[in-house]
Amino acid sequence: MNRKTKAALSLILITAVVCALSYISVCGVGRDHAFSAANIKRGLDLEGGVSITYQTVKEDPTAEEMADTRFKLQQRVDNYSTEAAVYLEGTNRINVDIPGVNDAEEILKALGQAGAIYFLYGEGNIEFDLTTYQYKLTDSLENLMESGQIIITGVDITNAIARTQEGENGVGRDNVVIMKLNEEGAEKFAYATSISVGKQIAIVYDGEVISAPKVNGTIDTGEVYITGMESFEEANNLATIIRIGALPLELTELRSTVVGAQLGAEAISTSLLAGAIGFVCVLLFMAIYYRVPGISASIALIIYIGLNVVVLNLFDVTLTLQGIAGILLSVGMAVDANVIIFQRIREELATGKTVRSAMKLGFNKAMSAIVDGNVTTLIAAFVLYFLGSGGVKGFAITLAIGIILSMVTALYVTKFILQTLYDLGLDHENLYGIQKERKRIPFVKHGKKFVAASLTVIVAGFVAMGVFATTGNGTLNFGLDFKGGTSYSVTFPETYTENMNRDLEKFVQKTLGETAEIVKVTGENTYILKMAELDQEERALLEDTLVTTYSVDRNLIESENISGKVSSEMRSAAIKAVLVATLCMLVYIWVRFKNLNFATSAVLALLHDVLVVLTVYAVARISVGNTFIACMLTIVGYSINATIVIFDRIREELKKEEEEPTRELSEIVDRSITDTLSRSINSSLTTLIMVVMLAIFGVEAIREFAIPLMAGIIAGGFSSVCLTGVMWHALQKKFPPKVKEETE
Repeated sequence: MNRKTKAALSLILITAVVCALSYISVCGVGRDHAFSAANIKRGLDLEGGVSITYQTVKEDPTAEEMADTRFKLQQRVDNYSTEAAVYLEGTNRINVDIPGVNDAEEILKALGQAGAIYFLYGEGNIEFDLTTYQYKLTDSLENLMESGQIIITGVDITNAIARTQEGENGVGRDNVVIMKLNEEGAEKFAYATSISVGKQIAIVYDGEVISAPKVNGTIDTGEVYITGMESFEEANNLATIIRIGALPLELTELRSTVVGAQLGAEAISTSLLAGAIGFVCVLLFMAIYYRVPGISASIALIIYIGLNVVVLNLFDVTLTLQGIAGILLSVGMAVDANVIIFQRIREELATGKTVRSAMKLGFNKAMSAIVDGNVTTLIAAFVLYFLGSGGVKGFAITLAIGIILSMVTALYVTKFILQTLYDLGLDHENLYGIQKERKRIPFVKHGKKFVAASLTVIVAGFVAMGVFATTGNGTLNFGLDFKGGTSYSVTFPETYTENMNRDLEKFVQKTLGETAEIVKVTGENTYILKMAELDQEERALLEDTLVTTYSVDRNLIESENISGKVSSEMRSAAIKAVLVATLCMLVYIWVRFKNLNFATSAVLALLHDVLVVLTVYAVARISVGNTFIACMLTIVGYSINATIVIFDRIREELKKEEEEPTRELSEIVDRSITDTLSRSINSSLTTLIMVVMLAIFGVEAIREFAIPLMAGIIAGGFSSVCLTGVMWHALQKKFPPKVKEETE
């Protein structure tokens, strides 16, 4: 089989793969449209879901008890969906929003009734009822508490999971519940089991004995194995009950409703339109600027998008605006990997290499920068997933999936397609482009000017925050997700039956000058309006205007103060995750580049980009909500990847210099930045195209995410080109690495 025949068959294979993935992404497989984009679970902001309101049994719980219960309930619902939101409503209610489902009964069954759970001594306190074939208490729970029969309560339990494992002595399989205790609970349980060997311990939930396992020995590890379940379903039910019962306050269900998308159907359609236009623009840019390599990259990117859709379905990911941010970043990195390769190919052609040789060397030389950049961001994604919560986890999942797929498509799929096109006869060097000789730009010489410009912008941000704080407007414009506000439930007359999300947003803006989050209760003509906290005068104005404008029955207007969805614990978890991720990235760069100055300057550049975006939020008074976290996380990932590419070139130039020293350190830095300048501009431009389209076509909530993200991409491009090399040069001069002395 000759080369052209083989290439023709490869082209048929590529075409078949593109068509198959495109069809699956749009139409799916089977009647359920499995693996299609429409089949991906979407969060409350994009799709809607179930909203459940719990009320405490205790009439006047303390603020600390409510905060603890909310935090633990958030951990429980995270097992069901990482995008679930838990927030306080009034003084004794907790609201749980769970996306991607529309069956309230299913959710309530999965979560269980959040009653109180107790573990107590079984001997003399329980008896077997022959009529019900179940254990029951011999005395009231209150009397058992007073007599000291309670061993531990839900406060002492941190988690419970069901598992099937190998049976005792390797015989069969056992269904077990593994319950984990905190330090105080572990001590109490160790003592109780030490005096109860051979006896029963009763598990009491909501006043009923749900299990009475026998103690086989002292348990002092803080990890309790409950065995004896006949099926995994029984074990899983017990684990669920223990998890839900392990709350500081006993809860009862007050109401449950199915709600529509927070951003409305228009937000989804405009975002899809923006994404499609942006993606087509990127493909056209790649094809026009990079010619044959650009065409191969465009085909590979289409395959990448199709694979991403399929994998998101496989992992049952719930997609929210934060998840879209992760996808956006990974698409940018997929384009970036191709740009790095193609720039390398052009450079090799400029040295007189043949096209075939230039292609081989281009992929080989680009490998280290691509791997280091992607692995660094992947480390951050894993840390964010394991230490973050809620939307941070969603961002991390989509980012990790995207990075892995982008590496595969850039390094292997693009290479395969490019080789196929070359073998088909597209082998002239003019079809690949030859890098023209570039005059070295003195970046180091102008380093102080770059630093001064950056500091001016950052200082302006802090000054703006200070001015706004002194005038009583707050350092930043914190939105509902952070500081909470007022929630209205309004039932409209039947004459108003159309989707009123945008109309109500405009109505609240006109009446109060406030932005509002609007969701519709499915199956009812009721809308939930969430906005900043209102005083009595503002509440009266809003209610009066609703009555006069929409003929709403005043008795069908309910209001309640709500807390922010991003709790202090979630903020702390996000900050901790970012700090640990940054530390891990620093260590990785230090190890890979064998120079702490590289790692230090990379982190300083990252800090610069975050502060610039913070300045945009402060000066433009853009609402700081959940998208703020997504935006900052995106900038962290984007910034570090762009920096790695320049550092990789500096590392390469330093190796050349070791063999034949001819240049000053500043010349090496300048040459490295100059040689990668096209890559830096093109990568920023292609990523920026996608975000600009979101800003142009998106609704207000999407625009509030896109505008600071645009600023972050520009800041990331600036810091990579103008600051990282300059800072590394300064650190290298100030703290030169120790040179190992040669031994005779």
